[in-house]
Parts: sequence; C-alpha cells; structure tokens
Amino acid sequence: MKTATNEIAERLATVRERIANACARAHREVNETRQYAVQKFATDIVEAAENVKRGIDALPPPAPGEPEILVKVREGLAGIERSFIGVLERNGIKREDPVGQPFDPNLHQAMAEQESEVHPPGTVMQAWTQSWTLNGRLLKPAMVVVAKAPTPELPASGATLNTTA
Repeated sequence: MKTATNEIAERLATVRERIANACARAHREVNETRQYAVQKFATDIVEAAENVKRGIDALPPPAPGEPEILVKVREGLAGIERSFIGVLERNGIKREDPVGQPFDPNLHQAMAEQESEVHPPGTVMQAWTQSWTLNGRLLKPAMVVVAKAPTPELPASGATLNTTA
C-alpha cells in the first residue's frame, strides 16, 4: 500500500512540475510575442527616423548672416528628430552610433574597408547609418567603414628587400 501511495505521490509531483514548466514557457513566449510583435512596424519607423536625419544632414551648415528661414527649418527639423527619437526610445527602439567601436558582425554591416594609421584595424571609423535595436534585438545593422592596417610601402625599384632576420 505504501509503495503504491509513494508511486502516486511521485507521479503527482512530476505532473505538477511539468505543468509549472509549461506555464513558465507559455508566459515567456507571450512576453516575447508582446515585445517583438511590432518588429515590422519598428523597422519601417526606423527608416522614417533615418530620413529625418538625412534631411537635417542635407541642409547647409550654419553660417553667419544666413536667412532666418533656414535657421528655423534647421531648428524645427532638429526638434522633430529629438522628439521622434524620444518616442522610439520610450518604446524600446534604440539607435547606437558605432564609430570608434570594434567591428561586430552581429550589429554592423561592413560596406568598405579603409586603410588608417589613426584607427586600430577592425575599428569602425565611419558610419553611413547607425544600428537600431528593439528591446535588445537587432532591427537594422549599422552600415560602416572599417579601418584596416596600412599597406607597408614597397622598397623603391632597384633596392633590395632584406628578408633575413
């Protein structure tokens, strides 16, 4: 009798554990679905944010004596961009400027490599676009130019290269 009771108690404990695991898994999946359900919309809205930035960058740089309308357009677009980015950040969408960071293929898309004596090899030296994430998940990689070591100069013609060390 005791063995049958123990066996039933063990089975009951196993069933309870399985139910608890299933509930935890379902809860986790629901939360992930909530967090990333707007991923397509977020990707589209990030493109709009980048277009606002391109519009600002297309304006001529501030200059003394420039028309007041140009000053107001520049300030207005900058205000729109700040507000837009604030709304995105409050909703889990973040942008990151990769300049100066080591190249990370999970966050960056290398568009070119450029020799540089100033930047260490493998460092992002220029970003054409920034990377965007939604709650930590990559939405859009940054398009970057990566530094590489300068090519050593070849000896002038007629000179010999000493290969003994």
